[in-house]
Amino acid sequence: MGTTKGTETPALIGDLKREPRKTGILPSQEIWELINNRKILSFAPIEESQVQPASIDLRLGKVAYRVQASFLPSRTSSITKKIDDLKLAEIDLTKPALLERGAVFVIPVIEKLGLPFDIGGAANPKSTTGRLDIFTRLVTEGGIEFEEHELQFEQVPKGYKGELYVEVVSRTFPVILQAGAKLTQLRFVRGKPPAATDNALEKFEEGLVYYENGEAPAKAVVGGGLRMSIDLAGMGASSIVAYKAKRNSPAVDLSKTGVHDAAQFWDTMSAPKSRRLVLDPGDFYILASRERISVPSNWAAEMTQFDPSIGEFSVHYAGFFDPGFGYGTRGEIRGTKAVLEVRAHEVPILLEDGQVVGRLMYHKMASVPDKLYGQAIGSSYQQQGLALSKQFQTAHHDGPSAAVKR
Repeated sequence: MGTTKGTETPALIGDLKREPRKTGILPSQEIWELINNRKILSFAPIEESQVQPASIDLRLGKVAYRVQASFLPSRTSSITKKIDDLKLAEIDLTKPALLERGAVFVIPVIEKLGLPFDIGGAANPKSTTGRLDIFTRLVTEGGIEFEEHELQFEQVPKGYKGELYVEVVSRTFPVILQAGAKLTQLRFVRGKPPAATDNALEKFEEGLVYYENGEAPAKAVVGGGLRMSIDLAGMGASSIVAYKAKRNSPAVDLSKTGVHDAAQFWDTMSAPKSRRLVLDPGDFYILASRERISVPSNWAAEMTQFDPSIGEFSVHYAGFFDPGFGYGTRGEIRGTKAVLEVRAHEVPILLEDGQVVGRLMYHKMASVPDKLYGQAIGSSYQQQGLALSKQFQTAHHDGPSAAVKR
């Protein structure tokens, strides 16, 4: 097991009592403490670039198991037993390998956990993963599903000790990847910190939402969180308001940056005069929010479905926003658009300009991270407009052209 760097906790001189740790999402420096204290373990050294402001990027191991079907964790059957029961093939990931579209793979993760009793976690696809319509789900041994949690998405129980696995389904494109690829990020939470209330959001001193020109903050529209709406009017520098994934496209090599010709994979959609868009069932779209949002340095944010009862429609399943997103280090960035991954399932869905499709829930950090989301740490989408994932040539982006990693 190995690590590369971290922030060692100083000894307390003349006082045997340690100051109580604050509840909330753990910042980067506390993630390094978990690494240094061997609460996060790995047989390959953990790289500095893996630790983000409020999460750690998990790396895929050396083999992928293609299985017949997805499955839920169980206390009565180990994950390895389920893989043995459902396995169709083993794919060697020590060299680039093709994962077919629509196939279900279970891949062991290089990292494993031995968490303290008061720390659990939540995982979600990284932003780039979501923009490629790659579904990922973190699976733990004996995991308990369908219970209430402080954070959304898959949960790592408090005090979890054991291996980690990622279920991977590329729903639109065939993809090429290999061991070490980072598809999923895991964040840790101490205690049970509640999300910011609507009243608290309205009283935030820093602006949470900005006008298109970014010159002044706009009034945040709250109601069960900060409400997010769709831009179908082309409010940015480009008239393009959506990308629609093409069917039967070539494979996307996840290790490449700025290489693939977007025109081979995506149809562009200009702002319709009606300011309406009908989503075709089964197709995948990239759209942007009307709002430019900001996440101050002592908060993180998470996108959730506005109306969970609409089961035929899903939006933004890679919906975690690091501290500093659309904010910078001292509020110098005046908000950033949220890029939304949108899909209609069995029936067509009508979207209208300004329609609310999601809610942004703000969660308190245990403390301010020692590094924030932004270009200084190679973040991909700090000042994005409507942007595709980093694998595509930047000429097709409505936004900056940084070669980055998030």
